[in-house]
Amino acid sequence: MLFIGKYNHLTIARSTDFGLFLEDVQGDEVLLPNRYVTDDMKIDDTITVFVYNDSEDRPVATTETPLIVRNEFAYLEVKEVNATGAFLDWGLSKDLFVPFREQPAPMRAGEKYVVFLYLDHKTSRLLASAKINKFLENERLTVIEGDEVDLLIWERTDLGYNVIVNQYHKGLVYHNEIFRNIQVGDTCKGFVKKIREGNKLDIALEKPGVERFEPLIQRIMDELNTNGGFLPLNDDSSPESIHNRLEMSKKNFKKSIGNLYKKGIIDMEENGIRLKS
Repeated sequence: MLFIGKYNHLTIARSTDFGLFLEDVQGDEVLLPNRYVTDDMKIDDTITVFVYNDSEDRPVATTETPLIVRNEFAYLEVKEVNATGAFLDWGLSKDLFVPFREQPAPMRAGEKYVVFLYLDHKTSRLLASAKINKFLENERLTVIEGDEVDLLIWERTDLGYNVIVNQYHKGLVYHNEIFRNIQVGDTCKGFVKKIREGNKLDIALEKPGVERFEPLIQRIMDELNTNGGFLPLNDDSSPESIHNRLEMSKKNFKKSIGNLYKKGIIDMEENGIRLKS
């Protein structure tokens, strides 16, 4: 069975004037057009291709790398909007269609949006949707508190940023716990800080516990080494100046330099901290 919108491991069955026909273990075939065929492809070889719909909605294979695969989310740019909907650049020759019914607000050409790629079983067509909530699942959690997770920053809210966790769950990073610049569309690592009632996930960008200070300490050391061993920040510096320079809270900064001072790595000076020679 061919998996539309996903990578398939297929065997080269035969060559034609139009390209190579590939088949799965059940004998279902799909064309790999000549523009993707390379000299090293031989009959009976097994190759990995992405299968999607061509302009006539027939399955076709490509060796190009899409920016999104079926049942996952990505941040994509709108190339065109017409009377039927919006068309996204997803890295392939045929653009990805977003019907108006899958747009919570009208999309605009040149703008980028977080979308979900799904197979419309009525038409067997791949479609994208910007109605993200209906594709997220928190009833059956696959994470526990403390887990490291993959995040896609989805939308800014009054509380913080809604994030997509492991391409599956919905989570929230609170504004007062963000100490580096993030924006919609960013991908990064995070940690499950707390699971609240209703399986709501509180997500932290820094690792909870003592280990979270390791990257913060390294950030301070990098700044010191870059600036001749001196950093014009100390316990008396404003939270804003610390955040602007190091993208961390004043509380975490004080704990980090306290650790460095106790280890004899830095000296505390009136106007900042200095590496010991």
